[in-house]
Amino acid sequence: MQNKFGVLLMAFGGPDKPEAIEPFVSSLLGGKKLPPAAMEKIKERYRLIGGSSPLVKITKNQAQVLQKVLNIPVEVGLCYARPDIKKGISALIDLGVEKIIAVSLSPHYSRVSTGAYRNEVQRVMEEMKPPAEVVFARGWYDHPEAIKAYYERIKQALLQFPKKDRNDVEIIFSAHSLPTAYMAEGEPYVDELDATVRSLVQLLPGHQWHLAYQSKGGGKGDWLGPEVETVLDSLVQSGQANVLLVPLSFASDHVETLYDIDIIIKNHAKELGLNMQRSEALNDEPQFITALADIVQDIIQG
Repeated sequence: MQNKFGVLLMAFGGPDKPEAIEPFVSSLLGGKKLPPAAMEKIKERYRLIGGSSPLVKITKNQAQVLQKVLNIPVEVGLCYARPDIKKGISALIDLGVEKIIAVSLSPHYSRVSTGAYRNEVQRVMEEMKPPAEVVFARGWYDHPEAIKAYYERIKQALLQFPKKDRNDVEIIFSAHSLPTAYMAEGEPYVDELDATVRSLVQLLPGHQWHLAYQSKGGGKGDWLGPEVETVLDSLVQSGQANVLLVPLSFASDHVETLYDIDIIIKNHAKELGLNMQRSEALNDEPQFITALADIVQDIIQG
């Protein structure tokens, strides 16, 4: 294995065990602690999905598969959990890597995801001053293999509907909401989401579709909309019965798919009398791993 190049696979992070929930939330809040009642609500969400987030395990698996494809070292670096970005960089340096290719698992650029990962990488590199350089890989939101991976997940999910209804299933592409102020300041998040959706709908002729948002935060100001629940309400009024929700801005299953979608949004759909199903997150879908490998190879080959 040639160690000149190595990959830092970056993700948001999550608590991989119950006792990691409080440290994870504190990391998100810059070291602050939530009031006990608020923290208990968050812990309850994780209890309802098994006590922890599968994101860390999934990300490690993605790294292992990617390493086999590329035949160069791949280490995980999580922004708000362990193994953190510093540990990932240190592991690559210990392996003799001279050029670190930093790959974000967040498909659509935002300052709170890929932007935060990049800032942390730069901070760590300035602190450590290692004998290596970092190159940030481009986003994969419009990569043909990533689009195929999303499409495969959608095709599999459509099989959950009765055969006679599949062609009439309405599709909601769901993305994490963000403050609209970010877009006003030039953030490309919505533009990149639109590009992903445009590529996918070309592969889904005949299906009506919507782009909606979920998991809105509690900050002041306007957030991206419409919310998924609002779209579901309108579909009932139009007489739609079957809906497929596609989690577009999540590369791995975690609390925002397993709780926000599978519990909160699904319960809302059930109360409306809708048959709503969800496509799987990309996780380790082979064509998704191929997309990641391609953007790394583009840098290696110069």
